[in-house]
Amino acid sequence: MNLDLRPAPPASAFRKLALGTWRAPRDPTAYASLEVRMEPALAFMASHRTRTGRRLTVTHLVAKAAADALRLHPEANVVLRGNRPWQRRDVGVCVLVVQPAQGSSRVDLTTATVHRADALSLEALTDALEAKVSRVRAREDVEIERGKRRSSLLPGWLMGPALRLLSFVWYGLNVDLRFVGMPFDPFGSVAVTNLGSLGLEQGFVAMVPYTRVPLLLAPGKVRDVPVVEAGALVPGKAMTLTCTWDARLIDVDLAARVLRHIGGALEDPRGWDAPGAEAR
Repeated sequence: MNLDLRPAPPASAFRKLALGTWRAPRDPTAYASLEVRMEPALAFMASHRTRTGRRLTVTHLVAKAAADALRLHPEANVVLRGNRPWQRRDVGVCVLVVQPAQGSSRVDLTTATVHRADALSLEALTDALEAKVSRVRAREDVEIERGKRRSSLLPGWLMGPALRLLSFVWYGLNVDLRFVGMPFDPFGSVAVTNLGSLGLEQGFVAMVPYTRVPLLLAPGKVRDVPVVEAGALVPGKAMTLTCTWDARLIDVDLAARVLRHIGGALEDPRGWDAPGAEAR
């Protein structure tokens, strides 16, 4: 006999319903969160705007820190092909963008991706992201708009199989589909979605299997918190940064190192202003 077992008490009505509703868990998603002191980042953003006249946001800082983290920890810059991880040579940072839907109060959620982000300075990455986001919001990104039009023609029952097929061709077969009008590597290595811009203090983002992105970051709203400094209780600023990752590709120790690097960069962002600071 392997396990010493005995029958459990009879299941409640809710437990019977639950047993009939869900199957055994097979989802590889894992989650973590990190509390980040934000006074240095807020001061850095204000100083940068005063000095340059250009706007910096938390999204820009998290995107830059994430790109640098993947440069320092290339084993986290991976994609699943077949049943094995493959390491990416390119670090692509994908930012989720809220796009007002034309002619209605609804909004769409789309993406803006910058490749080779680890080789860019904070200034260059910010400029590249702002240019992409502006084009997406203005519906001037031809490839994205073409893809949306095509997907709108698919019946709901066909959407799942179509996305899985597209993912298989993009990543399983590693085929560049620009020759048929599809974007090149549209989701990159890591995705950033700023929940704080929606007024949310914390949230855990769901994995999107067809994108093959194994690492998702969600900065929340910067909030007032009491903190202890030199033995005294004083007002401070903090933000919760949550992380969702694919446990098949990234183990918890690696995820923690990536998350700690990002948190550390936000709490000490001074190096980003140094001349020629392409990476920290």
